[in-house]
Amino acid sequence: MPIYTADSSIDHISLQTVPEKFIIFYSSVVDGQLWCPDCRDIDPLIRQTFSPEGGASALIVYVGNRQQWKTPDNIWRQEPWNVTGVPTVVRIEDGKPGKRLVEDDIASRLKEFVSK
Repeated sequence: MPIYTADSSIDHISLQTVPEKFIIFYSSVVDGQLWCPDCRDIDPLIRQTFSPEGGASALIVYVGNRQQWKTPDNIWRQEPWNVTGVPTVVRIEDGKPGKRLVEDDIASRLKEFVSK
């Protein structure tokens, strides 16, 4: 299944009801690219894993520009998501955020994480 991108108006509560099984939190695009180098580095693996041939669907949510992300009151840092770093991949379990992979763990564990 493909990767979808959340509309910028999506809120943190309704995000729990999306049909995708995985939510990917990325830095926002600034000057034509993701501002976070870790997000840029992992993006090819994310796109390969969640390709139409990959089987699982995912939704990308952009957390804001660097200044927005660094503020403690960023909506994605709050309940129920509690994102502490980007990139982060969260599995939706029973309509709630479940297990997650954060930053460096994504490269080595993504395929196993998605296949479970």
